[in-house]
Amino acid sequence: MVRQEDQNLITAGGTYVDDLRTEALSGAAHAVFVRSPIAHARIGGIDVSEAKAAPGVLGVFTAADLGLDPHPAGPVKEPWLADEVVRYVGEPVALVLTEERYQLADAAELVDVDYEPLDAVASIGAALDGETLLYPETGSNIVQVNGMAEFDDAIFEDCEVVVTQTIANQRVAPAPLEVRGASFAWGEDGRLTAWLSTQNAQIARSQLAGSLGVGEESVRVIAPDVGGGFGAKIGADPEATVLGWAARELGRPVRWVESRSENLTSMTHGRAQLNTVTIGGKRDGTVLAYRLDVVQDAGAYPRTLFLPTLTELMAVGVYRFPQVQTRSRAVVTNTTPIAAYRGAGRPEATAAVERAMDLFAAEIGLDPADVRRANFIPPEAFPYRTPTGAFYDTGEYAAALDKVLDAAGYAELRAEQQRRREAGDPVELGLGIAAYVEITGGDGGGESGRVDIHPDGSVVAWTGSSPHGQGLGTSLAMLLSDRLGVPLEKITVRHGDTDEVPKAIGTFGSRSLQLGGSAIRQAADEVIAQARELAADLLEAAADDLELDVERGVWQVRGAPSSTVLSWAQVAETASEGKLTADVWFGDGQPTFPFGAHLAVVEVDTETGKVELRRIVAVDDAGPIVNPLTFRGQRHGGLGQGAAQALLEVVTYDDDGNPTTASLADYSFVTAAELPDFELVDMATPTDRNLLGVKGIGEAATIGSTPAVHNAVVDALSARGVRHLDMPTTPIRVWAALSKGSAQ
Repeated sequence: MVRQEDQNLITAGGTYVDDLRTEALSGAAHAVFVRSPIAHARIGGIDVSEAKAAPGVLGVFTAADLGLDPHPAGPVKEPWLADEVVRYVGEPVALVLTEERYQLADAAELVDVDYEPLDAVASIGAALDGETLLYPETGSNIVQVNGMAEFDDAIFEDCEVVVTQTIANQRVAPAPLEVRGASFAWGEDGRLTAWLSTQNAQIARSQLAGSLGVGEESVRVIAPDVGGGFGAKIGADPEATVLGWAARELGRPVRWVESRSENLTSMTHGRAQLNTVTIGGKRDGTVLAYRLDVVQDAGAYPRTLFLPTLTELMAVGVYRFPQVQTRSRAVVTNTTPIAAYRGAGRPEATAAVERAMDLFAAEIGLDPADVRRANFIPPEAFPYRTPTGAFYDTGEYAAALDKVLDAAGYAELRAEQQRRREAGDPVELGLGIAAYVEITGGDGGGESGRVDIHPDGSVVAWTGSSPHGQGLGTSLAMLLSDRLGVPLEKITVRHGDTDEVPKAIGTFGSRSLQLGGSAIRQAADEVIAQARELAADLLEAAADDLELDVERGVWQVRGAPSSTVLSWAQVAETASEGKLTADVWFGDGQPTFPFGAHLAVVEVDTETGKVELRRIVAVDDAGPIVNPLTFRGQRHGGLGQGAAQALLEVVTYDDDGNPTTASLADYSFVTAAELPDFELVDMATPTDRNLLGVKGIGEAATIGSTPAVHNAVVDALSARGVRHLDMPTTPIRVWAALSKGSAQ
């Protein structure tokens, strides 16, 4: 089934926040934020007089004007606009409003901010040193500690081999195709309507209401088409609160859209961890103990401190390790805040444990595939409680790996690798393996769903999940068509408006189909139950004797298909509300644990450092598949995003905290030219933790492909003495690793 959303998106184009031309935004002012060009400085003063006098300027506001309480960011308070101190390049300092958009840049340049530079803390190492503190009153740059206070080396006493390594899981930018944007309008009734590029209209409503000091009933949030989120558009960013306040202060609507450079420096980043792994075991490949020590860079304001705890939760991956120790520390730095991005803590755990397994295999001289097989959690152990507290539902980890290796021709690839090494071929072949498991729908919440069947036989469904490019609308329509027997063209799926869907959680953590889909299924079943009673009365039969023929979409007496039948339209006409309707909250779903295995094949030119990704063979087991075409597209996106982190993407800062990747000329992400055709192998293991038996898939392919590609590059270089190479594996890093050899 081709995705119904795509025709408009790739022809006429979607309607994004910046495209809105609604009457409610008529006469809207345009907004721009004045952002700090310095990573760490005291604000000596802000002179806005010249800016206020500039042509078209309607207002210039600073922190002193807002009168809003700072919002909490973990153990510290983050101001809506910088007050007294700026802590990262890109932090908003002032807001400028003008009549026309073209007037914004000139007016913003006239805002004169007196910065008194302070020493910058631009790295995790500098944060741990503690010579400069972002928040002197706290006495430390460490803002959260979780897990073991002290490690006990006794867990490695019985190990014949112990390997340890510190791995950088570098900072990356979400870089959605649609940058952030928002529009705000206050009605005469004192009610705010906000149009946001967000993954969660309802969460955004709660955040805006709380920060602006009004009740949730006084805020309506609408999410139009959203051009990508990847976790970075969960809820409403701090800029939204300032813009909502400004629209109220100004007494007219306000529109804002950021530039690409603003997006790269001011939208939250992802990853940014240092992971020290220690793994020990026997020379036969049995792992006896594993330790993961995580240091999370939280950026200047620790908005999302659950990321390292998720890394700890998923630390052991797919393995049954007898003894496990984990610890995480989060530190603040003079950099852009870190938040959820494509897996949010789980990819970091997989990258760490999969690199550890390769290090261990290399140390004992065994094939990394064999070492993995020897330590997988066996199928008979499920459901399985890990030492870190995750409760896995199902898993066929060895079967997934074997499927991938068989499809790739693993033995032949290893033989070719050996042939090249013996011949002294400067182009080395590298094979990288990753076996993974991730937690999806792990937030502990439910989701809303509503289904209406109208007297004309049409169906309208409302979902609390919020699509932003992943094809969810088509998948939900397919579920309804299959359950009700109504043609797809008569089904409409609506979402993203808090007036239409007041209670919801939204889209993140690969929760949409397993929770949002289950809610729609539950609502459909309730509508069926209502229709059964009504149809029984109309046909003068017992309700238990009626059946829904989904092939024809009609109600009939069981065992008598030639008797009188009723269409959905005929039944809906008799409903007391003028339609059949069910509004439900599905709250019974539990987290699921999709899994898979990937093999990456790379070629590395050891004379130049150039890396070419030749193949990715992947199993991604997300349970039963609703729409194979959409599923394939999800996997393609995840594989590409994972390969991009391994090969290209990295956000960097200099020692003074200045971003050196503030444009797409400097921040590289993957294109079709760097990617092979993906070789996808099917496998589907259902779960019993939701009504559909499905698991999440959004981030799964990313979680597997990143370590697989990275491990492949290291594998290619292992014959040249390179045992470790931090991501991303760009030519210059490969060349540097080769020049250092085993010392690296």
